[in-house]
Amino acid sequence: MVGLAFRRLAIVAAFGLLTLTGTAQAQSAFPSQPIKFIVPFPAGGINDVLARIVADKLQAKWGHPIIIEQKTGAGGNIGADLAAQAAPDGHTIFVTAPGPLAINQSLYKQLTYKPEDFVPVTVLGGVPNLVIVKKELPVNSVKELIELVKKNPGKIVFGSQGNGATPHLTANMFMSMTGTQMVHVPYRGETLVLNDMLGGHVDLFFGNVSAALALWRDNKVKVLAVLDKKPSAAMPSVPVIAEQGLPDLVSTGWFAAALPPKTPLQLRDQIAKDFIEALKLPDVQAKYRALSVEPVAGTPAETAAFIRDETRRWGEVIKKTGVVVD
Repeated sequence: MVGLAFRRLAIVAAFGLLTLTGTAQAQSAFPSQPIKFIVPFPAGGINDVLARIVADKLQAKWGHPIIIEQKTGAGGNIGADLAAQAAPDGHTIFVTAPGPLAINQSLYKQLTYKPEDFVPVTVLGGVPNLVIVKKELPVNSVKELIELVKKNPGKIVFGSQGNGATPHLTANMFMSMTGTQMVHVPYRGETLVLNDMLGGHVDLFFGNVSAALALWRDNKVKVLAVLDKKPSAAMPSVPVIAEQGLPDLVSTGWFAAALPPKTPLQLRDQIAKDFIEALKLPDVQAKYRALSVEPVAGTPAETAAFIRDETRRWGEVIKKTGVVVD
């Protein structure tokens, strides 16, 4: 009986060893095919550009092509749903702005995916938002903007990348803090918002530094304030929002990489290590900073904690301002 028990134990141990070996081999096989980056916002936007910069380095390291797929719509939910359904083998990576990971669960009554089930990899970079107005708007400060909006309730038009996007929520914070009312026009990307601003159809956009920098330098739009606690190195002459009388109107954008639910942690760590190494390369950092994006490259644990904090923060904003998306 004792001998039989030992033989059974040996068989179980051997089976477990084979299973572990198979798992390790499967994970160490990454990558074994082209990798797909799902970006839930349009081509040409900052989300797309940042993804492509890091993809160039990872493609060289991994020895397989990286395909960038824009799957836009529904505030990023369409792309998020596709990424959530992908095989957890590392060959599909979700590269996104905050919405699908930290905002949409507070906005939508029902999602087809669970943001908390994604496996965070790293935050690529962060960038402050701005108060951007069309050049023809007769204001040169946030105080003057507030006065104009109060005199024209329901007439000033602000754009955003869609319902629930950070600029949309920031505009709602602005209206809540100032007791004003504006009209929201959602677009499918920041480039489209700015194009319509140049055409005179959008008065105001709480977009990020990267999106507005070239237009601001060419004097095609006006930037009234930086929505951060410190000035932007790219726009040192633009005051921070606290200097404009609204110290609590702080809004920053960020872009993170995450893996489909149930991705093994060992594989996550391998991919995160490669992402972080790429993000710390001097030329990558220089390209990010040229877009006014500060590289972050945090660990998976730091990234998960950051996303949880952002989820709580924007959830409170949504609850307070009553923003709802069906």
